[in-house]
Amino acid sequence: MTDPSTPTDQSPWLVVIDMQRVFTGDSAWAAPGYERAAAGIERLLPRFVGRTVRTRFVAPEHPQGAWVDYYRDWPFALVPDADPLYELTEPFGAVDGPVVTEPTFGKWGTSLQAVVGDHPHLVLTGVSTDCCVLATALAAADAGARVTVVADACAGASDADHERALDVMRLYAPLITVADTLED
Repeated sequence: MTDPSTPTDQSPWLVVIDMQRVFTGDSAWAAPGYERAAAGIERLLPRFVGRTVRTRFVAPEHPQGAWVDYYRDWPFALVPDADPLYELTEPFGAVDGPVVTEPTFGKWGTSLQAVVGDHPHLVLTGVSTDCCVLATALAAADAGARVTVVADACAGASDADHERALDVMRLYAPLITVADTLED
C-alpha cells in the first residue's frame, strides 16, 4: 500500500504564476492584492512539496506581431529576463522545484507540460487573475488538464478585475473549478 502523503502521478501540481517584483510596489503592473495572494500561496506550499512549479513572465528579446505595440505601451518592461524586475519575490524564489519562464501571458505550453505531464491536475495561484492566471487556465483546460483556481491565492489588476476573471473561469466548469480557498 502506498503512503497517502507521497505524491503520485495523479497528484495535483501547484502552479505559482508570476509572483515577481514587476507585479509589486509602484510598478505600473502592480496587483493591489499581491500580498494577500502571496499569503494564500505560502499557506499551500507545504501541501505540494515536490509538486510545485513556479512561472515567470518575461519580455521577449525581440517582440513580434502585436507584442511590438504592447511593449510600445509598456516600455519599462522591455528588459532582459535576468533584470531584477523579473525576479521571483521571496519566499517564491527559494521554493524548491522547476521554474518555467515564458514571454507570454499563458504559461501552459511545452515547457510546463514537460514538468507536469500531458493531462495533469493543476492548482493555479498567482497574478494576475485577469491575465496570466486566466490565460493559463483556459489553455490548460482546452488541452485536457484538470484545473483548479484558488481564489484567495490569486490577485488581479484590481479587486473587480479579479472577481470578473473568476466569474469567467467558472463558466468553464467542470474543466475549471474555482475554489475560494483550499482547506487543509
